Amino acid sequence: MRRLAPVNHPDLLVGSATGDDAAVWRLDDQRALVVTADFITPVVDDARTWGRVAAANAVSDVYAMGGRPLLALNLVGWNSEELSTDLLGDVLLGAQDVADAGGFVIGGGHTIDDPEPKFGLAVVGEADPNRLLTNAGFRAGDVLVLTKPLGVGVITTAIKQGDAPIDVVDAAQASMTRLNAEAATVALGCGATGATDVTGFGLLGHLGRAVVESTVDATIEVGAVPLLPGTRELAESGAMPGGSRRNLDWADHLLDRGGFGDLDALLMADAQTSGGLVFGVAPERADEALVALTATGHVAAIVGHVVARSGDGSHRLRLV
Repeated sequence: MRRLAPVNHPDLLVGSATGDDAAVWRLDDQRALVVTADFITPVVDDARTWGRVAAANAVSDVYAMGGRPLLALNLVGWNSEELSTDLLGDVLLGAQDVADAGGFVIGGGHTIDDPEPKFGLAVVGEADPNRLLTNAGFRAGDVLVLTKPLGVGVITTAIKQGDAPIDVVDAAQASMTRLNAEAATVALGCGATGATDVTGFGLLGHLGRAVVESTVDATIEVGAVPLLPGTRELAESGAMPGGSRRNLDWADHLLDRGGFGDLDALLMADAQTSGGLVFGVAPERADEALVALTATGHVAAIVGHVVARSGDGSHRLRLV
């Protein structure tokens, strides 16, 4: 990335410099476009469910910026010699399920031959340029709210190993296919300015980048972080994705583990697919956010707080 010339334009409100969830382009004082693209390999066995998960994962980036999706295009890599077009049709129907639920339109897309199937969306949304959620918007004093449990990476690894109980799989699929639309609405309604979705880089990776961009530090209360049912047991039995280990390796230079061992640290770094949002709100509005999230069926929790950056250049994230 260092070889690329930086893009500077007064209407590019969010670009690649901060590593945020989506790009934001100002149209005028009241309107901005939110643009993103994301695609994944299969994480579950059922094709239609995979389509739903991949679409929810892609559109999450728009919600994470405080926007609402308008239009999407399918992005497909398909092994046409090994996989039927009927199976691809199921994937696309799953994405349409998500579009219908999210109130946006899928207007076409593009397909290439690929030995390994991949699916996702390119999405265009809109937002108020004066009410964006960004990973540079966290403020000292904020309480951190997480809107979905962690554990998807562990469980999908166990699915691939054939070791995941059906009730655990069902809980993970329900979490991955839940849209972050209501979570974004709650965050904005409670005055949040800082947010990011918790996806491939895990809670430590995404929050770690956010505190760097927001010039703050953060504390994570490990015992308060919700986990999907069966996550710890599967992790203890060895179902730990390589992505989670890479996430922890990246975050370790920012991290004070506070005496917690590798397992707890890895669970905080677990690589999520279509995870929830983590956002910051003023302490007096944290309960309001939890009540609103719980009322809409979220398993949400206060998982830490944001503090002013220390002047000694020490750890930016602390586990307590």
